[in-house]
Amino acid sequence: MKFTSQQLAQLDRKGIDPATIKQQLARFKNGFPGVSLERAAIINDGILEIDDDHKNELIDFYDRMSPQLEILKFVPASGAATRMFKFLHQFVNSYDPDQESINAYINKNKARELFTFFIAIEKFPFYSDVITKLKEEHPDWLAKPDRMKKLLFAKYVLTDAGMNYGNMPKGLVPFHQYKDHSATAFEEHLFEASIYASSGNQAKLHFTIAPAFKGHFKSEFERIEHIVEKKTNTSIDIDFSYQHEHTDTIAVDKNNQPVVTEDGLLFFRPSGHGALLSNLNDLTADVLFIKNIDNVTVSSLEQEVASYKKMIAGLLLELQQQSFDYLKQIDDGDVDEVLKVEIEQFLQRDLGAVFPKDYVKYAPDHQLAYLHDRLNRPLRVCGMVKNEGEPGGGPFWVKNQKGEISLEIVEGAQVDQTDKRQQQIFKNGTHFNPVDLVCGIKDYQGKKFDLHQFCDPDTGFITYKSRLGKEIKAQERPGLWNGGMAYWNTVFVEVPLLTFNPVKTVNDLLKPAHQN
Repeated sequence: MKFTSQQLAQLDRKGIDPATIKQQLARFKNGFPGVSLERAAIINDGILEIDDDHKNELIDFYDRMSPQLEILKFVPASGAATRMFKFLHQFVNSYDPDQESINAYINKNKARELFTFFIAIEKFPFYSDVITKLKEEHPDWLAKPDRMKKLLFAKYVLTDAGMNYGNMPKGLVPFHQYKDHSATAFEEHLFEASIYASSGNQAKLHFTIAPAFKGHFKSEFERIEHIVEKKTNTSIDIDFSYQHEHTDTIAVDKNNQPVVTEDGLLFFRPSGHGALLSNLNDLTADVLFIKNIDNVTVSSLEQEVASYKKMIAGLLLELQQQSFDYLKQIDDGDVDEVLKVEIEQFLQRDLGAVFPKDYVKYAPDHQLAYLHDRLNRPLRVCGMVKNEGEPGGGPFWVKNQKGEISLEIVEGAQVDQTDKRQQQIFKNGTHFNPVDLVCGIKDYQGKKFDLHQFCDPDTGFITYKSRLGKEIKAQERPGLWNGGMAYWNTVFVEVPLLTFNPVKTVNDLLKPAHQN
């Protein structure tokens, strides 16, 4: 396509090369090749099961090593709470208290989530604050009909006339109620980090957020910083970044023509969490924990959850240390046949490497070059929980476009919906990815890898959206922990369900992990 001068200036402002747009347009036309699943990763075939003795050894190893390392917790936190309150938005926008009762509305609309919300309303961590404010604003509160109280409560929770939680980042919504205060998800991440992501009594956290809410996050941190540091005896150091504009992808119409706005500019959309690979690539810590903003728990469960974080971090350091020893020996030219076999066994047994079929035919120096390449990659150890029907990705053995087989995290959207065999393999998955990762992003000489070099660009996908009432197509980059890490060395470890406590809807706050 030919860009106007106005559009070229727009691309320049966003830091996007016109050639990148042409590549994206070709993707819309030709599609992505789609993931090729070999089989599900299961216990003893891609997923490690660690017993209590080994768990304690790994925790001890991590505790011994961590004071010498720079440790960072990376939390994607730009997501808005809009979907968390979806059913409440629908209620506020469509309920007329003059026409029907709450029960009639619930029955007519089969609004089970709304029924649960109102039945358990006093258990939500924001209940007391909202009720106190409503009573201040409505002196006749006690005399109001129940249906009006419920409608006013919902509006106050959601809109900017009240708490505005429906438009706030999920991280700034109160998740837990304690005796003397409520705690946001953001606050809980600080407490949690002090247990397993600290070094030398300092915990460092990096949150990716929407630019519009940086002030809100900073204010929340200023409010709770002293409290958290005093209770944990840990100094908290936080940093923020935003999804880079150059990672946005162009949207097209049904004919694969770029969508142009009313003022002549190209219409772009954020490209999913895969865009955060650039943010991750800017970091330099020795050990990186990655965890989603909504996966936290009440303080009484934090120590147990943290023990599994330390376990997988200990395994990361153990595997990394062995990899580094082998790499140094290869670089020093100090590898005999016995050691070469040992390295081969380590890669296959401990790092899930699947060698090319013709590897045995390689000349000895080519074999060593291959072993070096397989060892010299970013490393991630990922906790996996048993699949209980949650939507999202899981662990699989995958064949990429180069014909290589490796362990990857795959989302359902990546699997060909028309291929019954692929769909069946996906359904055979026994475990689920709760976004519980510990990463090593430096080589044995302490140099940081360029993480973009280990991404598989063929694992992006096309989504369907709407704009001004018309269907458009958008493009998502390979997911951060999916194709974004396709060429990392990957280890999957089973962890218990108690480590996974996401809040996808506000009613999830009623689950035991979120009730104090």
